Amino acid sequence: MSSQLTLPQPRLTFKQILNMSFGFFGIQFGFALQNANVSRIFQTLGANIDKIGFLWIAAPLTGLLVQPIIGYLSDRTWHPRWGRRRPFFFIGAVLASFALFLMPQATMLWMAALLLWILDASINISMEPFRAFVGDKLPSSQRTTGFATQTFFIGLGAVIASLLPYIFTNVFHMSNTAPAGQIGDSVKYSFYIGAIVFIASVLWTVLTTNEFPPDNIETWEEEKLRTKGLMKGLAEITKGIFTMPATMFQLAIVQFFTWFAFFSMWIYTTPAIAQNAWGTVDTTSKAYQDAGDWVGVMFFVYSAVSAITAFLLPVLAKRIGRKYTHMLCLVIGGIGFLSLILIKSHNLLLIPMIAIGLAWSSTLTIPYAILAGALPANKMGFYMGVFNFFIVIPQLVASAILGIVIKNIFHEQGIYALVIGGISMIVAGFMNFIVKDKDVPVQEMTPLQIVE
Repeated sequence: MSSQLTLPQPRLTFKQILNMSFGFFGIQFGFALQNANVSRIFQTLGANIDKIGFLWIAAPLTGLLVQPIIGYLSDRTWHPRWGRRRPFFFIGAVLASFALFLMPQATMLWMAALLLWILDASINISMEPFRAFVGDKLPSSQRTTGFATQTFFIGLGAVIASLLPYIFTNVFHMSNTAPAGQIGDSVKYSFYIGAIVFIASVLWTVLTTNEFPPDNIETWEEEKLRTKGLMKGLAEITKGIFTMPATMFQLAIVQFFTWFAFFSMWIYTTPAIAQNAWGTVDTTSKAYQDAGDWVGVMFFVYSAVSAITAFLLPVLAKRIGRKYTHMLCLVIGGIGFLSLILIKSHNLLLIPMIAIGLAWSSTLTIPYAILAGALPANKMGFYMGVFNFFIVIPQLVASAILGIVIKNIFHEQGIYALVIGGISMIVAGFMNFIVKDKDVPVQEMTPLQIVE
């Protein structure tokens, strides 16, 4: 479609930017509960450490299928009251809240794996249009601030969600253990609260934010009719994948190594820390569940750092450039990953999470700020979905190979998954040298080129 939102977007007030970003608080609340606790749930229900990665494969696989389709559909959606992206925010929130409520009630491994599939697909339905939302509503000069505000709410949501099991256990004295095949109350009630927070936060954004219609609604409707139909839609999606802007391809390489590292952390931190710092692999033991609670505290730290530093990144980016800011943050984060193998003290484990939090903050802000300036407005949602292929593909790779590597080379010592992740993140940092950061809107798509 050639019709675009070509009129300059008006500058928004900070309150408006907060309202349009607040839904990410709930999205990340659910995402953080998933990342910090699903491996723990899988192992509690009987999964061995070398099988965890395969069980997690549902999450990236759903993203691979859902993200470009949702982006494509949201680009082609317009309702005078509900707009373009907000219907997808709401539908995803309803489904994700349902999955969050049911996840801790799973009594069999296959049930938990199925619910992870539903949960991750639902989060993606809400999350990807949120990325396009910033490109839709904010002028170029405010996009870094817009993505930084999303990062702040992502960090805030993750801070609270990551701490909940620890708080329920140590403040409200709920049990974090349960008979074999059951989930402890501290985890259960954390997920129940997550379900409520998810839907309430997304509703806030849906009800307090408006969207811009296409410049010429009649032309937009005519063009939509010309590409109507499943096969035409799939053909347009396929064509779009192979005609991505060069900047997007360059960032995709950075994303691959970055998200391989983060996915290794989400899958293996609980078993790695339980074994390396608590000295146990017994998932029914109090020591293992205490380690799981402490991993929540570790994730709280990196999430809190990401929220605090979110608004510092635009300042640093103005001084040294966006891509060099991202490179610096990723290298520091990679060093944080590598240091985890050396630390046995529970409290000292929090220090590397500060470095990882800086990398996480930059990952959620800088690549999207660079990318938004290189995309055509009428395909913003679609290309944001395609961009996330390079979040999903490394997760599929990590799911497929890390368990085998840990079992056969490192004798089931999960801490080495985090070492591998650290090396990958440092590589990602230096890959920023190839990125050409040109904040110029692309009016016409050209074939994919590595060098412009």
